Amino acid sequence: MSVFRRGRFTWLAYLLLAYFSYLQASLGPLMPFLRSELNLSYAQGGLHLSAFAVGMIAAGLSAAALAQRMGRRMVLWGGALGMGLGALLLMSGRHGAITLCAVLLMGYLGALLLIMIQATLSDHHGALRATAFTESNMVAVLCAGLSPLMIGLWEHTPIGWRGAVLMGALALGWLAFFYRHTAIPERPVFTGRRAVSNHLPASFWGLWFVLILCVAMEWCMVAWSADFLHTIVGLPATDAAMLVSVFFIAAALGRFANSRWSLRTSPRVLLLAMLSVVAIGFPIFWLAKSPLWAVIGLGVVGFGVGSLFPLGLSVALTIAAEDAESASGWVSAAIGLAILAAPFSLGVLADHYELTTAFAVLLLFNVVALFITFAVRPEQF
Repeated sequence: MSVFRRGRFTWLAYLLLAYFSYLQASLGPLMPFLRSELNLSYAQGGLHLSAFAVGMIAAGLSAAALAQRMGRRMVLWGGALGMGLGALLLMSGRHGAITLCAVLLMGYLGALLLIMIQATLSDHHGALRATAFTESNMVAVLCAGLSPLMIGLWEHTPIGWRGAVLMGALALGWLAFFYRHTAIPERPVFTGRRAVSNHLPASFWGLWFVLILCVAMEWCMVAWSADFLHTIVGLPATDAAMLVSVFFIAAALGRFANSRWSLRTSPRVLLLAMLSVVAIGFPIFWLAKSPLWAVIGLGVVGFGVGSLFPLGLSVALTIAAEDAESASGWVSAAIGLAILAAPFSLGVLADHYELTTAFAVLLLFNVVALFITFAVRPEQF
């Protein structure tokens, strides 16, 4: 069994991803307070989340060129600093147009940071990139879960929700001080047939579409599972909201388990296994007649869904190992597309039909992702 080593750079990458995830996750919980202060409508509040997704898409399309021109170190630290400055602008903005621009800035520069983290971890750990991705995403989901708690706690102080955002921005100063001299892996030089190609292989695009479906499933569960537990299962709204934490806890456990399993098992096999777990857990959640079974199903789905992105990312960047920056950029665009379209589309379906019927789309997503992943032959990467 190969030995996975976490050096200084690996810990820096993990902590920077935690920083990104904390600030990204703060946008939803702080939005009710921001809407109240600035007298924004629900639609105007929703535009902020859409702006973050648009920023991610734009970063995905430009990151490779920026890294080639400026170097990975500049793009990584510049993206981290820019996201923090965007957060400070969001805190100080007193008009919806300013806060919207702040979130767009956070999305674009934060995604540049995300892309560099993914590309450098992939190149640094090579065949063990799946372990690095699952471990880093386990840390990320824990910090994402911490963000709403901090916003709630700070809201009871004179500073308000801004204290929680300021904590995230100031954390970057600590990271920059202690890790300022840490070497950032530069893009490796490859030789051979694929090294001279400017095109990502067809199998990568199959996994790219799988990633869109996986992120769509995750964000739809995060956005709508509380409503499902309340309106369909019949739980009180407060209990339903609190029980969504089961999804996040299970996702963290799934990522931890897969970080261990990936040391001895192919990430493609694990991706198929986790998609199968979702295929088992989702009907339990979706068809549950009692709160207990719904929560059990939610936990099973969380265990599987939480690992889909890091495992899919590992397979995709294994396929495109010779061009990790470009591939990671397209992955960021995939995340942005899924965040932008999926929760909104499920809401539209729920308005026209009902939430139970709308949730059936996730089962379709899962089946398609399973089929495509199975169809990508191991020898292709």
